[in-house]
Amino acid sequence: MHVPPPRPGAARRAAPWALLALLLQACGEAEPRTEGALAEGPWRAVLSSPGGPLTFGMEFAPEGPRDLRLTLVNGEERRDAGLVQRDGAVVSIEIPPYRSRLVANVTDGGEGLEGRWERDRGAGHEEQLAFAAIAGPVPHRSELLSPEDAEALTGRWSVRFEDDEDRAVGVFEARADGTARGTFLTTLGDHRYLDGRFDGRHLHLSCFDGAHAFLFSAALEGETLRGDFWSRDSYHTTWTATKDAGAALPDDFALTRWTGGEDALASLSFPDVDGTSRRLDDPTFAGDARLLVVFGSWCPNCNDLSEYLVELDARYERLSILGLAFEYGDDPEAQRAAVRDYLAHHGASYPALVCGTVDKEKASAALPILDRVRAYPTTVFMDGRGRVSAVHTGFSGPATGERHKRLRERFESEIESLLGRATSASAPSPGQGGR
Repeated sequence: MHVPPPRPGAARRAAPWALLALLLQACGEAEPRTEGALAEGPWRAVLSSPGGPLTFGMEFAPEGPRDLRLTLVNGEERRDAGLVQRDGAVVSIEIPPYRSRLVANVTDGGEGLEGRWERDRGAGHEEQLAFAAIAGPVPHRSELLSPEDAEALTGRWSVRFEDDEDRAVGVFEARADGTARGTFLTTLGDHRYLDGRFDGRHLHLSCFDGAHAFLFSAALEGETLRGDFWSRDSYHTTWTATKDAGAALPDDFALTRWTGGEDALASLSFPDVDGTSRRLDDPTFAGDARLLVVFGSWCPNCNDLSEYLVELDARYERLSILGLAFEYGDDPEAQRAAVRDYLAHHGASYPALVCGTVDKEKASAALPILDRVRAYPTTVFMDGRGRVSAVHTGFSGPATGERHKRLRERFESEIESLLGRATSASAPSPGQGGR
């Protein structure tokens, strides 16, 4: 079986062999390996983004006596991408829970891969980018970055994306060997773990996690970065940034407002993952503290939040979590299946309802309890009687470091305050206590 090339489209795509040549040029020749099965250990990989080569790392490790498991590597992050399925010289790797997979021909005696990345976004929309990889670690770079050049990039930047009305914050670090890492903080969430290089003037950062295929490039002109941002197979915008140690985002607990009345939960119902209609005030969703979480299985920031929610669900016995999912496509059964797979992927025992499609205007209409659905995820904190204490927009994941730590502290403070309020309300008043 041979993997056909990506379908024609608006995005510019390079042939897999050209991508392999680029990897060899950029990183040096791979060390020779013995003929045989797919090589274990580190690999260098590239997608043909419309903006140019989008590089990332991979690792193959044995899983039992016969299987291999793929890990995607972006800077400090190691993300499990599932088991390798093999059919002759073709491998296929599903990347849960994103309806995403890598499909490639094995070449060079198990040391190369040539194929494509596919992602199903529902309603017949499928993204594809050419993909290639070669076995071996990234070679040591001989050129060094001067301390002055590294300092010029390292720090916080105030960022303006051309098509976004809200400012963002860039947090970058350049290292002596010319490597660079960082992320962008936005009012919707972060751009996760970005990894790349900086030569003193040109910055290249990228990320591939099965959902995101991000490529950022920029030139440093004086004290300003000017560049391009490419996402997936077609999206493009430009961005500028100026260094600003005080760059910050607005309070993400003040962006979205609760507009529901006293009977707000009783007035809304959606199907659960089995197709049964459930009201938001269903007694089985009750708890002394409650979280309503607007999310999508396709959303990496939602996945970061869900990993944390599973932790919170196990820690707080009197906490109730209810997911409100908005999914790609318009097939209800496909949407429910995506949410079932998502919950199983995270080992989540809390329930979720399937509320509609990802379109934010339609999501806002479906949830009139909020003034607007601005971001996936959005988290509503309420007590057992449905009184809302806070609404949080977006989610800053582990890639944001200290910001993520502070956000966790705020979440837990809100939950513990709600639980404390419930305990106080149920405690006997003075003179009414028993003996």
